[in-house]
Amino acid sequence: MKYDLSRRLVVGIASSALFDLAESDAVFRQDGEEAYRRHQEEHLDRTLGKGVAFPFVRRLLALNDLADSPEDPLVEVIVLSRNDPDTGLRVMRSVQAHGLPITRAVFRQGRPAHPFMPALNMSLFLSANGQDVRDAVAAGLPAGHVLASAGGDKADAADDPELRIAFDFDGVLADDSSERVFRAGGLDGFRAHEVSNAATPLDPGPLRNFLAGVNRIQQREEEVRRTDAGYRPRVHVSLVTARNAPTHERAVRSLKDWGVRVNEAFFLGGVDKSGVIAALRPHIFFDDQVTHLSGTAAGTPSVHVPFGAVNELPQA
Repeated sequence: MKYDLSRRLVVGIASSALFDLAESDAVFRQDGEEAYRRHQEEHLDRTLGKGVAFPFVRRLLALNDLADSPEDPLVEVIVLSRNDPDTGLRVMRSVQAHGLPITRAVFRQGRPAHPFMPALNMSLFLSANGQDVRDAVAAGLPAGHVLASAGGDKADAADDPELRIAFDFDGVLADDSSERVFRAGGLDGFRAHEVSNAATPLDPGPLRNFLAGVNRIQQREEEVRRTDAGYRPRVHVSLVTARNAPTHERAVRSLKDWGVRVNEAFFLGGVDKSGVIAALRPHIFFDDQVTHLSGTAAGTPSVHVPFGAVNELPQA
């Protein structure tokens, strides 16, 4: 029987986002591909350390305990790698050593793997390779660049079962049409446009379908809670946006029109997001502006979504 991915939340993860590859990358840059291959073979049984996206992936996969059967999981994570199958052996052994239930992988020997996202029903691809992410987004695919930080361990407390996800709105969950209005007409023009179009939903952005997949898992959690009073939902979704009143209304209405929801929303009106993100402690935070992420990446797994008008110009 064919394994059907269409009913699952599928995430693609590059080994550079899942594991700490700093040592291996240094060998590749300094000594070339053959030295890199020798290094990986010589260290085949040396488990790679946790990368920035590791806490997010571990918690996401843990939600498969909500599935009716282990053979029918809610979540599938697939490795998408520029390694070749030989050098990818260390990656898969590290997956096993960390106890991650990841069994599927694509190894492309230096070639990009994102063209296979539609075939694998992926609603998100995460990589620490910025060019790979930009190429994926340019192809209309949902991808995010995992920014360097202090590493995965800080956000991976074993006694914290929750999975906290935070999203920016424009250019992440929504398209960038309102951002373009802001750039053309300034803040006053943006506010006037959003108020007059409050009842008109924006078009979905790159990560709307990923949020929809997360919401399906939350619905499953609610089903479990109704039959088990002791169950505490683990998935918590936050919206953290520079919008404020009265432009917040269009964001709320758009989410409802798309059939998705968040647990809480922060309409900050230009207030620095880093303080709010530090208090929220998400296991992953998505934003389309590097300037917003510069204050969060040191302590929070932060992902740049290089989509839309703001990413067509040099970042400050």
